[in-house]
Amino acid sequence: MVKAEGVHKSFGAAHILKGIDLEVNNGEVFCLIGPSGSGKSTFLRCINHLEQISAGRLYVDGELVGYREKGDKLYELKDSEVALKRRDIGMVFQRFNLFPHMTAVENVMEAPVQVKGESKSVARERALKLLDRVGLGDRANHYPSQLSGGQQQRVAIARALAMEPKLMLFDEPTSALDPELVSDVLDVMRDLAESGMTMVVVTHEMGFAQEVGDSLVFMDGGVVVESGNPRDVLTNPQHERTQAFLSKVL
Repeated sequence: MVKAEGVHKSFGAAHILKGIDLEVNNGEVFCLIGPSGSGKSTFLRCINHLEQISAGRLYVDGELVGYREKGDKLYELKDSEVALKRRDIGMVFQRFNLFPHMTAVENVMEAPVQVKGESKSVARERALKLLDRVGLGDRANHYPSQLSGGQQQRVAIARALAMEPKLMLFDEPTSALDPELVSDVLDVMRDLAESGMTMVVVTHEMGFAQEVGDSLVFMDGGVVVESGNPRDVLTNPQHERTQAFLSKVL
């Protein structure tokens, strides 16, 4: 579903990603861990072309992300073409980014109506089912200000699912939540994983990565330091840098 070949990303003189090579299989829960500033979130944003890569190739479902290849040259796609491909990729951010003037159900309905041209009745019916799926069927008509952080994040997950994506990206979805609200969001993500959704998850929740993840990558300094089965990497890390990191977070 995702294939990165020698992906680099620089912001001016700052070289953030230094040649990332990895593959995410269809139906896999792929977890990215590492210290702040290691490039995890930047790489995630490159997957749906919120950030342009500086070198390398990045594919989603066999197609180049953000570019068209002709000969040996890459040509950036128009914004409208990028947006069309981005419809297949759902993204959940650290901050919920809900529209404050819309209710939960209206937030979930908005993209299918505006982007896909669905009728409001069809979009509303699916939105209500998705809110029910994330445990918020009774909060459909509440505004974001009337919801806890965990509830807002679950609305954000439902909103991403409303576009029926083939890939879901999670950028530390629990990091802005109070500890007691984390489990509800992780339960929704477990349910998604069990349904076969392909997921790339940047997380500090090591228990979730070990329990639900199929593959795990430890990044540091813009490179992949260690990768493998989450249980193996987390319980028996081979690289000294991975050992040092896990000794502080586990």
